[in-house]
Amino acid sequence: MRGIITLLIVVYLVGVGVELAPVVQAQWNSGTAADFASSVAHALPDAMSWPVKVYRSLTNRT
Repeated sequence: MRGIITLLIVVYLVGVGVELAPVVQAQWNSGTAADFASSVAHALPDAMSWPVKVYRSLTNRT
Protein backbone atom coordinates (compact mmCIF):
# COMPACT_ATOMS: atom_id res chain seq x y z
CA MET A 1 0.00 0.00 0.00
CA ARG A 2 2.87 2.37 0.78
CA GLY A 3 4.30 1.69 -2.64
CA ILE A 4 1.08 2.70 -4.38
CA ILE A 5 0.82 5.90 -2.36
CA THR A 6 4.46 6.72 -3.08
CA LEU A 7 3.91 6.11 -6.78
CA LEU A 8 0.85 8.38 -6.83
CA ILE A 9 2.76 11.16 -5.05
CA VAL A 10 5.69 10.86 -7.45
CA VAL A 11 3.40 10.95 -10.49
CA TYR A 12 1.59 13.98 -9.08
CA LEU A 13 4.83 15.88 -8.42
CA VAL A 14 6.20 15.03 -11.86
CA GLY A 15 2.98 16.37 -13.37
CA VAL A 16 3.34 19.60 -11.42
CA GLY A 17 6.89 19.90 -12.71
CA VAL A 18 5.77 19.33 -16.28
CA GLU A 19 3.11 22.01 -15.92
CA LEU A 20 5.61 24.49 -14.45
CA ALA A 21 8.38 23.76 -16.96
CA PRO A 22 7.30 26.34 -19.58
CA VAL A 23 7.09 29.08 -16.95
CA VAL A 24 10.49 28.21 -15.53
CA GLN A 25 12.05 28.00 -18.97
CA ALA A 26 10.64 31.37 -20.02
CA GLN A 27 11.58 33.20 -16.84
CA TRP A 28 14.91 31.55 -15.95
CA ASN A 29 17.23 34.09 -17.56
CA SER A 30 14.90 37.01 -18.07
CA GLY A 31 14.56 39.38 -15.16
CA THR A 32 15.23 39.27 -11.48
CA ALA A 33 14.81 36.48 -8.98
CA ALA A 34 11.74 38.25 -7.63
CA ASP A 35 10.14 38.23 -11.09
CA PHE A 36 10.96 34.54 -11.43
CA ALA A 37 9.48 33.68 -8.04
CA SER A 38 6.40 35.78 -8.77
CA SER A 39 5.75 34.07 -12.09
CA VAL A 40 6.20 30.59 -10.59
CA ALA A 41 3.93 31.48 -7.67
CA HIS A 42 1.34 32.79 -10.12
CA ALA A 43 1.44 29.56 -12.19
CA LEU A 44 1.55 27.17 -9.23
CA PRO A 45 -2.22 26.88 -8.54
CA ASP A 46 -2.90 25.91 -12.15
CA ALA A 47 0.00 23.49 -12.12
CA MET A 48 -1.23 21.81 -8.97
CA SER A 49 -4.64 21.22 -10.53
CA TRP A 50 -3.32 19.28 -13.51
CA PRO A 51 -5.27 16.09 -12.63
CA VAL A 52 -8.53 18.03 -12.97
CA LYS A 53 -7.50 19.29 -16.43
CA VAL A 54 -6.61 15.76 -17.53
CA TYR A 55 -9.89 14.38 -16.21
CA ARG A 56 -11.92 17.07 -17.94
CA SER A 57 -10.09 16.57 -21.23
CA LEU A 58 -10.69 12.81 -21.05
CA THR A 59 -14.39 13.18 -20.30
CA ASN A 60 -14.89 16.16 -22.64
CA ARG A 61 -16.31 18.31 -19.85
CA THR A 62 -15.76 22.05 -19.79
